[in-house]
Amino acid sequence: MKTSRNKTNPLQRISVTTTPEAEDAVAEMLGGTLGLPATTYSDNETGLSTVAVYLQKKLGSPRNLRMKISAGLRRIKSCGLKIGPGKLVIAKVQREDWAESWKRHFQPIEIFARARHSAHAPSPDSLLIKPSWSRRKARKGQAVVVLDPGLSFGTGQHPTTEFCLGEIVAAVGDRRIGRSPSAATTLSMLDLGTGSGILAIAAAKLGYSPVRAMDFDPEAIRVARANARANRVQEKLKIRQGDVARLPLRPRQQGQRYDLVCANLISDLLIAERRRIAAQLNRAGTLVLAGILKSEFAKVQRAFEALGLKLASSRTEKEWRSGSFRVAR
Repeated sequence: MKTSRNKTNPLQRISVTTTPEAEDAVAEMLGGTLGLPATTYSDNETGLSTVAVYLQKKLGSPRNLRMKISAGLRRIKSCGLKIGPGKLVIAKVQREDWAESWKRHFQPIEIFARARHSAHAPSPDSLLIKPSWSRRKARKGQAVVVLDPGLSFGTGQHPTTEFCLGEIVAAVGDRRIGRSPSAATTLSMLDLGTGSGILAIAAAKLGYSPVRAMDFDPEAIRVARANARANRVQEKLKIRQGDVARLPLRPRQQGQRYDLVCANLISDLLIAERRRIAAQLNRAGTLVLAGILKSEFAKVQRAFEALGLKLASSRTEKEWRSGSFRVAR
C-alpha cells in the first residue's frame, strides 16, 4: 500500500527532445547515463520525439548531469545522426501526473508468429501484451501478458523486445506444425537479461517448460518476480540474479540446455560472452540475440557464426537489428 508520502513526493524527469532518427541512440545514452531505461514519446504535430527518464531521487548536481548528457549528445551527433533540437529539460513531475501519462502512451500490442509461417498456413499462436487498465479482450486461444509500465524496464514496446516475443511465439508454432528441429513435446527457454521478465512470462504463458530467467540487476529480479506473480506464472518459471560471465561453458547435463535462448543484451557483452551464451543452447535449438545497434550487428553475427551458428531470421527497425541463430548443418 502506498503511503501519503509516496503520493506527494515528486519524481524528477530528465528529458531530451530529438528527431525520430536519433531517438533510439538518445534513449540508449540517457538510460546508460542515469542507470534506468528511457521512454520515448512522439509528437505527430512537430515530428519530434521526447526521450525521458523518471527518477525517484535526485541524481547528483544538475550541472554535472547536464554536462554528461550534453557530452553524450555530442557523441551521437559525431556518429552522423541528426539529433534535432537536443533540448535537455530537468523538471519535477507529480506522481499522479506521471501515472496518468503512462495510460495515454502505452497501448496493448499483439505479437504473431510472422517469421516462419506462410500466408496460407498462418499460426494461431499469438500474444496480447497489455497494461492492467486496458479493457482489450484476447482473441480465441491468445495468451495474455499483463504488464504495467514502471519507473524502469519495458513492456514489449521496444523493437528488440518485440522481436524476441515474436520468436518465442514462432517457435511454438513451428513445434505445433512439425517444423521445429526439436523433438521435445514442450519447449524449454532461458531468458538472459530478463529486465521486467516479459519474455520469460510470455514463454510460460505459451506453455514453455522449464523456463529460467536471469539478470545481473537485483532490482530487475524484484520487478520480474512481481510481474510473474501478477500474471500467476510464478510457479512455472524460475528467476534468479546472476552474471552472464559466470554461465557454465559446459553444462553438466543435457537437461541444462535450452530449446530457446533469448539474450537481449548490449553487443559488447554478447561478443565477450558468446561461448557461454551459445553453450546454453540445445543443438536443435534457437538462439535469439537482440539489443544490438544495426551498425554493430555484423560483428555480432560474425562472432556467433564462428561458433558454428547460422543466422536464421533477422529484423531491422530504426537503429536496431535483432536476429535468431541455429546450429549450421
